[in-house]
This record gives sequence, C-alpha cells and structure tokens, in this order.
Amino acid sequence: MSRPVLEISTARFAANIRAVQERIAPSALMVVLKDDAYGHGLGWAVEAARDAGVQWYGSYDVASGIEARRVLGDTGRILAWVTSTDAEIDEALRARVDLGVGSAEYLRRIIARARHLERRARVHLKIDTGLHRNGLLPSEWESVLVEVRAAESAGELALVGIWSHLAEASDAEDDEAQRLFLEAVRVAGQTGATPDALHLTASAASWWRPELRGSVSRIGAFCYGVRSAEGPELDGIEPVARLGADVVDIVDGDAVIGIGAFDGIPSSLAGCRVGTPDGPRELRRIDATTSVVAGWTGAAVGDRVWVFGPGDQGEDSATTLAERIDTVGEEILTRLTSRVRRVVTP
Repeated sequence: MSRPVLEISTARFAANIRAVQERIAPSALMVVLKDDAYGHGLGWAVEAARDAGVQWYGSYDVASGIEARRVLGDTGRILAWVTSTDAEIDEALRARVDLGVGSAEYLRRIIARARHLERRARVHLKIDTGLHRNGLLPSEWESVLVEVRAAESAGELALVGIWSHLAEASDAEDDEAQRLFLEAVRVAGQTGATPDALHLTASAASWWRPELRGSVSRIGAFCYGVRSAEGPELDGIEPVARLGADVVDIVDGDAVIGIGAFDGIPSSLAGCRVGTPDGPRELRRIDATTSVVAGWTGAAVGDRVWVFGPGDQGEDSATTLAERIDTVGEEILTRLTSRVRRVVTP
C-alpha cells in the first residue's frame, strides 16, 4: 500500500508571507514555528522564510530555536518564549537565541547563566495583560525592571523586547490589554532605553486589529494558510499543504484510499468533502488504515484523492474540516503521523 503524502508548496508559503507582510506593514513579521512549523517541517519553513526575506522567527522552545539557528547561520533573530531549564538557557545563549521572560524567577536564572558563561542574554520581558498565560503582573513590573537594568549595567543582559499575549475574547478586552501593554512600555522607557521589539498580537489580531500591532507581529497559522476556525477567508492567503492518498481498491463502486485513523485522520471527519480527479466527493468512512470515498465514473486504483488542501480538486481546507469537529485547522495538520510522507514542491 502506498503511503499518504503531505505536499508542501514553497511558492504558496512565500506568497502568503508577502501577503502578510503587506497587510501588517510597517510592523515586522515574526514567523512562528511551533509544533514543527505547524506540521510542515521546521527546517523547510525557516529556509523558505529566510529566502522570502523574513528576519524574525518565533520558535516557542529552545530546541526549535537551536534548529532554526542551524539553518539561519549568522542571519535572523530568533525568540524562544517558553520557560526553559538552565541547560536550555545555556544553549540559547550560545546560539544567540532571544529568550521570552515571564517571571522574576526565570529572569534570575537567565542572569545567573549569562554571568557564568560570560555571555550577554537578550530577553523579551512579558507583561501579563489579562490572558494569564504566564507574564509579569503589573504590580511587579517596576521591581523586576530594577533587576533588568542592573543586569544590563553589569553587561549580563540586554532588554531587547517587551511582549504579551492577547486573550482575543472581545475587542473591549483586547483594548484594555493594549492599554496595560503600553503602560508597561512607558514605565520601561522611564528606566532606560525602550526596546525595539514590541509585540502584542498574533495571527488574528495582527490581521484584523491594526491599531493593536507593535513593531513586531507574531504570526504562525496564517503564514501556512490556516485561517482561524469560524473565521472568514483571508485575502491573498492559501493553504500551503495538501494531504493526498491513492486509491488502493474499488469496492461496490466506492474508492478505498490508503489513509486512515492510524495516520492521524479523525474518524469523526466522515461525511466531509474530499477532492478527486472528477471533483468533490463524500468521505464516507474512515477506518484504521484506509478510508472509503464515494466513487466516480472511471475511478481506478492509483488515482490520487486529496483529503484537504487549497481546493484545486474540490477538497475542503484543513480548517473547514476542523470546524466540523469543533477544533482548529492546526490540529488537523499536526496530528498527522510519521507514516505520512512530507514532500516539498517549489
């Protein structure tokens, strides 16, 4: 049985990046790389984004940041924002990966490791603006800034960014989050130089709320052509990846394709629309290693069926599939197993 394939288009990725950059300018794009670049492959994503002129990369964890640095060499800026171990801090400092800091305890560990290695740490200090996904409380912001500036004076640290996450629960709550964020930036500016990298918004808010953007915008899903669940289509954005499987049998007029739940396709997606050589058809059943698609005239073993993608043959996008089962398009992509071959196209 042939293996299913995830076809990944470098040209579509580059076009999406251009569309995002035009949309958010003059804010700089930080391409987010979490979950192995949303299942597309981190090394490929970094190389393609670099060739498209991207300067900022959001790696989430240090290990991904190290891999991004391997691809980028001496170019580009990388931010790893998850709280990390001392060993990971050391790796980040050696690889010139910026660190996101959301607690005084983590800040102190970074300063201690920078002192030990005699390397200056570059940090982005996070203010909690209401999401409560770590971050310094406004009540502790000033006292932590005292420690930051002391470490800067000692040559152990450079405050290069201030950032936060939006809850994106309502416009009013996001407006209040921006107020708290800008106040934190103002207070930081009273204690020393204001960092160049100010970033509050991720994909959705960066796209739809230009007044909330900072000097940098963290955007992941949209760069890969994955729109927000229940959200509108995005001008100039197309899915970068499409998932295909070949027909392995014809049974009672229906096509049996070589992909199933063991490959990461939720069995609850039965009933969705997939693309065939003769246009869209219903995906009738998802079994362990195969699935059954409503047949078409002339269907034959070896025909390619597209489970999701940009819609060239009538298939739905990953996000449209996700909406059927109350999740997000990223999950449809990232749950695919290693049996699905990743094939990069120009």
